[in-house]
Amino acid sequence: MLSLTIAARFLKKSPGQSALIIGGIAVGIATQVFVGSLITSLQADLVDTTVGSSAHITLEATADGATVDKSLATDATAAEPLISTAVPVRTLSGIFTQGSESVPLSLTGADFEGLDTIYKLSDRITSGSPGLDSDEALVGIAFAERYNVSPGDTVALLLPDGTSGDLKIRGLFDLGAAAANERIVFVDEAFAAEALDLADDEYTAIQIQLTDVFASTDVADRLATGLDVSATDWQSQNAELLSGLQAQSASSAMIQVFVLVAVALGIASTLAISAVQKTRQIGILKAMGMGDGAAGRIFLWQAALLGSGGTLGGIVLGYALIWGFSLAPVPFSITPEPVFIAISGAIGISVALASSIIPIRKTSRLDPIEVIQNG
Repeated sequence: MLSLTIAARFLKKSPGQSALIIGGIAVGIATQVFVGSLITSLQADLVDTTVGSSAHITLEATADGATVDKSLATDATAAEPLISTAVPVRTLSGIFTQGSESVPLSLTGADFEGLDTIYKLSDRITSGSPGLDSDEALVGIAFAERYNVSPGDTVALLLPDGTSGDLKIRGLFDLGAAAANERIVFVDEAFAAEALDLADDEYTAIQIQLTDVFASTDVADRLATGLDVSATDWQSQNAELLSGLQAQSASSAMIQVFVLVAVALGIASTLAISAVQKTRQIGILKAMGMGDGAAGRIFLWQAALLGSGGTLGGIVLGYALIWGFSLAPVPFSITPEPVFIAISGAIGISVALASSIIPIRKTSRLDPIEVIQNG
């Protein structure tokens, strides 16, 4: 423990210098914690907004126009533990006409409880009430605003078989995407079955959500092979979004690397200067019998004390920045991840310890006789 005692005394001899380097480490670690948490939270919010309320994987029959059995949802869930919900749906197109204007719509018919597990409709109803009874529909707020309809109104749709279907609007939803709010309509499964002339156990697709959205490609491939179906996942249809997420992650990594390099250079330069300043003291200690290892550990302990103090201060400052950001008028909040922050702290201390290599090597080459002779 002699090396630790001497290291602490060396740091106390230059309190201003020690405080400055601890402050620099703290700012670096705080920047790493804040930027990393910001990027992670932004990505999570973006993914949730984009695919949080939609199917991550869609299973369909391999043959065009063929249907899938309702039991496929159970088979898929049993085959993949990552599946959180699998809902049989009947999808069809319809055309809404008002005066001289007409718009194609995408109709999704299923049990409301099943739809709710994927699209979170109960939380996204802005007017009317959640649920779907016979010949009822839920439409988006953009569609309702454009065509001046509201809950309780009846809309007539031209169906694929050429017939007209009348649906009573039960509620308006907001899925967070303009296109979805204008073109998607949810109907009860009996209406969709009648429009498509399907039996009770026949469906056009199985919509699936996963506990890990980024595992969709691998899970889709396994389901397609194991169940002999066509599987489409959200990642294959959102290449631009994935590129943006990867660019964000890369930029965050670059920022953190440069911050760590700056921290390392700051500690290394401080310890190197300290080694020069303390040359006489180290020479005397080595002349009194202190070995190269014990002398080198003085600077290792200095790095550990500086790194630990700076890292702890940086984590506290990082949390303060995150708290301050929560007061800003932005549409999402930063959720600190303890594991990421712990890793950041461990990296900060590790970088500090690695920065002591230069002064340790300098100390090991120090000749105590020469130091004493030169005063």
